[in-house]
Amino acid sequence: MPFDEARASRAVRDLLHAFGADPDAPELLDTPSRVAEFWRERLAGYDVEVAAELQPLPGILAPCPVILDRVPFVSTCEHHLAPFSGHATIGYLPGKGGTVGLSKLVRVIHAFANRLQVQERLTRQIFEALEVHLRPTAWGVKLSAEHTCMSHRGVKVHDVPVITALYGGAWQDHPPLEFR
Repeated sequence: MPFDEARASRAVRDLLHAFGADPDAPELLDTPSRVAEFWRERLAGYDVEVAAELQPLPGILAPCPVILDRVPFVSTCEHHLAPFSGHATIGYLPGKGGTVGLSKLVRVIHAFANRLQVQERLTRQIFEALEVHLRPTAWGVKLSAEHTCMSHRGVKVHDVPVITALYGGAWQDHPPLEFR
């Protein structure tokens, strides 16, 4: 379903009313449209075709491990619409699907992160995208993130990273050091 910026703007205006704020006040007049634009950008991952991002590079490349360590990402908790952010370590040992450009791996992380998410599903989606589209000999995904839904509400505990990880193929039982 396409993002409806006008409807989102009206909803933010209603939300401001619900908070007891005056959306017609000079300092809030443009807030509904700014917030709607923010969310259009924040949820742009729904528009990304992951398969198109994971097209192999031409030629025969050496089958050595490709690992990107500590790729920053920001996502949005689907339970509270609160941000969570952290770093992803993602890698694979090329197999039948070939090798892709390094920036494509970052784009896949961001495509899934820029959706309403939970970290466990985000990890699984990235993992499965590597498995399905690259058909690697080995692959892994590890996310470490801090969740504002835990640090700014509820227990209000800061600096507690949540770590999720999945490994497949030859790395299932013995992932490389970067994933540990």
